[in-house]
Amino acid sequence: MTVTTSVDEGAAGELLVILRHGPHSGIALKEGLDAALVAAAFGRRVSLLFMGSGVAALMPGQVKGPLDQKGTLPTLDMLEMYDIDRCYADSASLEALDMSADALAIDVTAVDSGGVAQLMACHSLVMTF
Repeated sequence: MTVTTSVDEGAAGELLVILRHGPHSGIALKEGLDAALVAAAFGRRVSLLFMGSGVAALMPGQVKGPLDQKGTLPTLDMLEMYDIDRCYADSASLEALDMSADALAIDVTAVDSGGVAQLMACHSLVMTF
């Protein structure tokens, strides 16, 4: 897994959506993804940052939750259609869940704490879910 400390200039954008909740731990993840899609549909440049248990949303092969909640993979598959191609994952969160950025459902750039701070600084609006 390659971890990025600094984020390239292309990462700067209008909206950074931070997703901190797992796929079946409530509605926060779904709401965050929906907010990102709506913003992108209205022409905003959107970046996604998966942190904490939110990185579990990136696991391939997800199934429905215990209460029949849908998995997040169908929504993640739509990101490209909305031109959301700047996706990041906190490397410490990936490591804590024994996940590798190379084996996720979508392409992400793993960033360390310095990269996370830089992402927050280079976006004019940050929303956390």
